Amino acid sequence: MKTYIIIGAGVTGLSTAYHLARLNAGRIVVLEQGAIGNGSSSRAGGITSGLLWTETGVQARKIATKWFRHLSYELPGYTYHNEQGCLNLFSPELWPTREKLLPLYDRLNAPYQILRADQIKARWPQLNPPENYLGLHDPLGGYSEPAEYLTASTAKVRSQGVEIREQVTVRELLRKGDRITGVRTDEESLTADTVILANYAWVLPLLATVGMSVPAKTFIHQRFVSSPLPDVGRFPPVNADPYLGYIRPAAGNRLLLGIETPDVPDLKVDTMDYRMETLAEPWELVAPAVELFAEFFPGIKQLSWETIKVGLLSFSMDGEPILGPLPGVEGLLMGCCFHSGGFSYNPAMGLFLAEYATTGTTSLDVSAFLPSRFAVNETTEYLTTSITQSQSFKRRH
Repeated sequence: MKTYIIIGAGVTGLSTAYHLARLNAGRIVVLEQGAIGNGSSSRAGGITSGLLWTETGVQARKIATKWFRHLSYELPGYTYHNEQGCLNLFSPELWPTREKLLPLYDRLNAPYQILRADQIKARWPQLNPPENYLGLHDPLGGYSEPAEYLTASTAKVRSQGVEIREQVTVRELLRKGDRITGVRTDEESLTADTVILANYAWVLPLLATVGMSVPAKTFIHQRFVSSPLPDVGRFPPVNADPYLGYIRPAAGNRLLLGIETPDVPDLKVDTMDYRMETLAEPWELVAPAVELFAEFFPGIKQLSWETIKVGLLSFSMDGEPILGPLPGVEGLLMGCCFHSGGFSYNPAMGLFLAEYATTGTTSLDVSAFLPSRFAVNETTEYLTTSITQSQSFKRRH
């Protein structure tokens, strides 16, 4: 029986475990340095849209949203909130770049509707975009509550016989010749036929233990959740790039507000002991974020704010995911650098990683995401630089 070790029990790691178990792949062990989902996954916005920037991305998201709808029925306690779709908002300056992608969406049968500002207001009275703004509505989009999804996914994979070990820090990958043979933790060494890296911000220090790397950067991201309200109302999650963030309804008649800090440099994670809990909680960012969104969502000024979660977003050098086998070694797969869309991608990326692990190929051609697309010298040069989030690719959900 083959053994698969997955490093990282966030949504991508759990999804990979789910699909491996569904394929009856063998023994599946998930190793998590903290509690399940304690990294990026529990700090995610959870918004999903399929209207991305590349053919591979659009096709992968179509598969992901199909799985979200399926899992909403299969996993007790989890609901994929697709009732209002997902709205992508554009200023006149930002719209032309997205407008060029409409023929791609048409060719791939990715449904959408272009909405004027008055149409947005008529459909969702809580929203008040400027008159010259446009909305690109994705009827297949929606959102998930990360806590619900993580709890339901964990219960499912455990029922499938997957071993999840929490509070286990992986110190190094074990290599023999051109094959990765397992991992070493603080307590023991574990052998595996395939090791799958789904640990996002920690992928660089772990790859460094076998002299490998990928061109990955991490940036700080924060989201705030309001106190309960009598009635938040019905409106879709909104990717609001003109306001440098997003909003969506949240559980318990709350509002979730996510914002980026475009001028903050990338954060270097160079040790497996790094913990996201050490990130400062920037409550001082609430007031300017509320001011930015006040015109678009007038009710936001009346809200009080209950919780904050701060995490890290992982970006590759070209802004696209890094998925698949690493060149030069066997027995090692990775899935990371999903920009701010790791949650949205996870049901599909877990499927592709499981397919790579069991058959060496995938049901969708994802060669555009392969780690081998980056040359060693350009990776090395990229990692020596420091950039701000505004200098990376603008990728949201």
